Amino acid sequence: MAAFASAIVKTRVIGSFKIANGTFASSAGAVGGDIVTGLRNCEGIWLTSKGSAITTGANVVNETLPVSGGEITIVTDANVTGTWVAIGK
Repeated sequence: MAAFASAIVKTRVIGSFKIANGTFASSAGAVGGDIVTGLRNCEGIWLTSKGSAITTGANVVNETLPVSGGEITIVTDANVTGTWVAIGK
């Protein structure tokens, strides 16, 4: 069964914006899932893969930004781990 997990590592406020960052992991053949950013409204998100080999495809956001609710669906290669940074309110 494919699995996807994400976690918030840190949040901070800069002016009128909130920035959150965290980790994500696709495992058991999963090719993405939902990142819960903790933001009420996500205006941008950046994804970075982590690993010892080059991935064949880029991680992509499968949403039209901004997104109310702060839950962002991403698509990755199978079994990719990485980090994310999101900005919003």
